[in-house]
Amino acid sequence: MKKIFLFLFILTTTALAQELNCRVDVNFENVSVRNRELLADFATVIESYMNTNKFTDDSWDAKIDCALSIFFLSASSDFDYSAQIVVVSQRPVYQSTNNSQVLKINDGQWQFRYERGQALYAGQSTFDPLTSLLDYYAQMIIGFDYDTWEEFGGTKYFQRAQDIVNLGSTSGASFGWQSSSSPYNRWGLVNDILSEKYADFRSSIFDYHYGIDIFEQDKQLGQEKIAVLVNTLYNMYEKTGGINSVFVRTFFDAKNGEIIDYLRGYPDPTIFSKLKKIDPPHSAGYDAAMP
Repeated sequence: MKKIFLFLFILTTTALAQELNCRVDVNFENVSVRNRELLADFATVIESYMNTNKFTDDSWDAKIDCALSIFFLSASSDFDYSAQIVVVSQRPVYQSTNNSQVLKINDGQWQFRYERGQALYAGQSTFDPLTSLLDYYAQMIIGFDYDTWEEFGGTKYFQRAQDIVNLGSTSGASFGWQSSSSPYNRWGLVNDILSEKYADFRSSIFDYHYGIDIFEQDKQLGQEKIAVLVNTLYNMYEKTGGINSVFVRTFFDAKNGEIIDYLRGYPDPTIFSKLKKIDPPHSAGYDAAMP
């Protein structure tokens, strides 16, 4: 049934087009008035880059709704900047007017050069601190979206994102592109996603979204599918004594509120206790949801 459901959805939503419907917001408060003037067109240029380039060879029609919020942290010259970027994406819930947030990433390690009016080129084989980060997140947005509709459907896009990470880490641009102990890093996210260690969890992301899609028609089945993901991670937690994964943290940053909403009234009252153990940063929400 799931494969038929997926096929019908894709059949009705694919045609040749760009993949993203991206909104870009920029905050300049931390840079000088001169730099603000030099960055006056930045939001428009980045939005155009994300929305007019094709990042895959696939046919597309129903674009992925996403947003980039860019906070400039400092400027060391007229062209050299440090920024924080928040990446958010969502996908529609099948046969519903609701949307499900798929991705929410707060990346505070972005350094790049930008000159007003410069042309930006996608798909370069050489690393560029500005466009390579945009390409990386375009591939991650598309990969995460595909994984919600088809088991491991996003693999080739995550592999492309990993190629960009490898370019960055070998280019001398270590800031944000290499493994680190920080709660979030680009290298850790894509490597966790493609690691066999997290394959069962990644597989259950498809079941999870199938549960959301069918929830209004069959609440019991929907909740069971969502619980598959929780139990998969809980089993991993029990075997290893803890989960330290950028991938898992990124998933729950986007999904913790949604999980609570869909699992309210679930017959197994231990489900929220399990969530507290596998997702400690959001324990307060799980406590509040306990019967």
